[in-house]
Amino acid sequence: MKPYKELSKNELLTMKAALEEEYKTMEAKGLKLNMARGKPGFTQLDLCEPMLDIINSASDMKTMMGNDTRNYGDLDGIGECRQLMADMMSVEKNNVIVCGNSSLNVMYDTVSRSFTHGVNGYTPWFKLDKVKFLCPVPGYDRHFSITEAFGIEMINIPLYDNGPDMDMVEEYVNNDPAVKGIWCVPKYSNPTGISYSDETVKRFAALKPAAEDFRIYWDNAYCIHHLYEDTQDEILNILDECEKAGNPNMVYIFSSTSKISFPGSGVSAIASSKENIDYILSRMTIQTIGHDKINQLRHARFFKDIHGLNAHMKKHAELLRPKFAAVLDALDAEIEGLEIGTWIKPRGGYFISFNSMPGCAKAIVSMCKDLGVVMTGAGATFPYGKDPEDSNIRIAPTFPSVEEMEVAAKVFVLCVKLVSVNKLLSEM
Repeated sequence: MKPYKELSKNELLTMKAALEEEYKTMEAKGLKLNMARGKPGFTQLDLCEPMLDIINSASDMKTMMGNDTRNYGDLDGIGECRQLMADMMSVEKNNVIVCGNSSLNVMYDTVSRSFTHGVNGYTPWFKLDKVKFLCPVPGYDRHFSITEAFGIEMINIPLYDNGPDMDMVEEYVNNDPAVKGIWCVPKYSNPTGISYSDETVKRFAALKPAAEDFRIYWDNAYCIHHLYEDTQDEILNILDECEKAGNPNMVYIFSSTSKISFPGSGVSAIASSKENIDYILSRMTIQTIGHDKINQLRHARFFKDIHGLNAHMKKHAELLRPKFAAVLDALDAEIEGLEIGTWIKPRGGYFISFNSMPGCAKAIVSMCKDLGVVMTGAGATFPYGKDPEDSNIRIAPTFPSVEEMEVAAKVFVLCVKLVSVNKLLSEM
């Protein structure tokens, strides 16, 4: 099939009629499939069911250091869980604080703390006339929701195959003291699936911020979320690189077990320099006496170490590969060569990013919903929900079953084709 743009009006009209018949057939099925969020599927959650039996009323509730997890203490998390999370994040144990079940909560608290008390004693942001954040796009909508909630001005930074446009990042960070942070998902990025190159990480570490309280918000949510054993992305350690570049305090690293164990009952962590960690703990000691140490103990005993975590993630990958394949195979078979969309084939993470023809994303997502397939809202991957090209669509294939994903993929490619044909006809 030749590219749609090369078809005559009559050819497009003939195709439109055929696609509309296919639409009616699909509509009659009364589908109800939800792929709006990147949630683990039921079979993934089942992998961790034995964790619930790790601790019971007969269990020894003490840590390896002899601390009773049922009581107060261990503000920064129990030692064995801190070690587990440190190994997962490729940092030293002393650079880690283990928190509650949500890294999003930790990120929100970090921004909030900066507003109310400043960063390590610098001027609290609420006293400033303007606070700005850089936002690589397409990106994670919940990041943007946090900064929008605080009235922070968000600036779009294009995201390429090797990471954000570092020329733009350097221009903003090194010259504008109002720029206080940048959101990053450096490995298997949400939603594009790309990973930052070594050069990108080194350029981040070598930034010379105009604002002394500038920080990189390094959300390494998918640090061990590989899809394949033989092709895995690896990125440089940003904490080490910042130390080498003379910027030891410039980065906060966030991660969690939300898509490893139970999203509702995992553990999260923040890693940073000793100075940053000490300051965070000085504020945390007022906020809480400690997070759920019994849950931390449960995780540490179930996974044991980084080798246990990696072995567990291979089981996740086995369940996820067929779902990703269902989407990618459909795109390859039905869209490739038509010049009505582009996509990236990720080697890990939780999403597939699809770019339609400009001006088509909202219509595609809306049409999918009409056919019973709910997707992430078009525009969600940009600050303020505004995709200037109206082209990016985040596909989240993890929650439905493989069979459901195969059907959803058929619906998606049908809608892409029909919306694209309508777009081209409207321009004739």
